[in-house]
Amino acid sequence: MNKISTEEVLASSSGLIASLLNILPGLGSGYLYQRRWLPYFITTGVVTAWFVIGIILQGDKEPSQTEQLIGISGLFLISTITVVEANLAFKKAVKITSVQKEKEKTPIKKGWFK
Repeated sequence: MNKISTEEVLASSSGLIASLLNILPGLGSGYLYQRRWLPYFITTGVVTAWFVIGIILQGDKEPSQTEQLIGISGLFLISTITVVEANLAFKKAVKITSVQKEKEKTPIKKGWFK
């Protein structure tokens, strides 16, 4: 029985769904769909750090409209980066698996005159 490689799992997922899951909540949910744990935890850490920095810089005062826009634009930037990265990883995995399948398809010449 063959063990499925991580590239095959990633290539079998849908790049569009992974991108939508990364942009919509903005928390790297597409990485869970793609079964990519390290990028998910990195994204979760960056989003958590963004919230913590915002809370620390805000202090006890209410955030102004400019500070709110900065916070939302930071989350939008993080989600945009994760969308692009997830899509690139998907395309790379599809390319790798197609090359591997082509290698498996090439017949091995047997005989005296190879």
